[in-house]
Amino acid sequence: MASTHHALSRRGFCLCCASAATAAASGAWLTPRRAYAEALGIVETIKAAAAKAPITVHRLRGGVVALEGSGGNVAAMAGRDGKVLVDAGIAVSRPQMAAALADLGPEPLTHLINTHWHFDHASGNAWLCDLGPTIVAHENTAKHLATMQRVEDWDYDFAPLPEGALPTELFASERTLKLNDATLALNHYGPAHTDSDISVRFVEADVLHAADTYWNGVYPFIDYSTGGSIDGSIRAAEANLAATTASTIVIPGHGPPVSDRAGLQAFRDMLVAVRENVARLKAQGRSLDETVAARPTAAFDARWGQFVITPALFTRLVYEGV
Repeated sequence: MASTHHALSRRGFCLCCASAATAAASGAWLTPRRAYAEALGIVETIKAAAAKAPITVHRLRGGVVALEGSGGNVAAMAGRDGKVLVDAGIAVSRPQMAAALADLGPEPLTHLINTHWHFDHASGNAWLCDLGPTIVAHENTAKHLATMQRVEDWDYDFAPLPEGALPTELFASERTLKLNDATLALNHYGPAHTDSDISVRFVEADVLHAADTYWNGVYPFIDYSTGGSIDGSIRAAEANLAATTASTIVIPGHGPPVSDRAGLQAFRDMLVAVRENVARLKAQGRSLDETVAARPTAAFDARWGQFVITPALFTRLVYEGV
């Protein structure tokens, strides 16, 4: 996420974590309670940023593009069967997203795939559904979007989506779509970032959308409120490695939207090392505050710790799961 051209996927989040980033840079490590306080209001701040952020189009290959700027990174493909979107972004960025979709061509939106239920990937369903796409998702995504969901670490209650915005084509393990002379392979990871995460692979183009099982160059959020865990996150990272080669283009959920297998490997290795460090401290009887103070992420903070999930908050998330 080092590029100056990254819109909401970095810029918007950083608006709400400036004080946390300053504290990390200055060596003033946040207690878990302070880390929670820094996260309060994050959802509304992200929405406000998304309302103004431009959408940047990254053309990949095989007709696949990445759209950056409306929350999580979105993938799109247009062709004779219509437009396909992987994730919907944030609803308040409708004008910018609508313009970006129009620029991709005159084809109608026929399919929308939700990689998981989080608002920065699925709240755009609320307006995209008016275009009439078939909305495809894992069955847990549909369950979460249909009912109020509370994310404790954000201190936020998410209202259910309107009925017309809910996924209707559901699957439990895997699903294959044939659209625009392309094969889209959808696979459920099992509990990872949440319990609803799926990957979407554009097979012929060799492009993998890993969504929030991969945060490119930044510490990830793990949503324990809906089934996520550090161990599940590591398993998902290893599944992504198994599904890719050195030539695969990888789209992460957050961070620079064009990555590769080397990026996946670095992310997986970071997760494993931090988990081992935190688990060792916890096994020694260290409290959460003591573990945060021991800085188990220190070797990785320069590369991974300059985003909304601060070293202190990421340590807390890992501690909860070991």
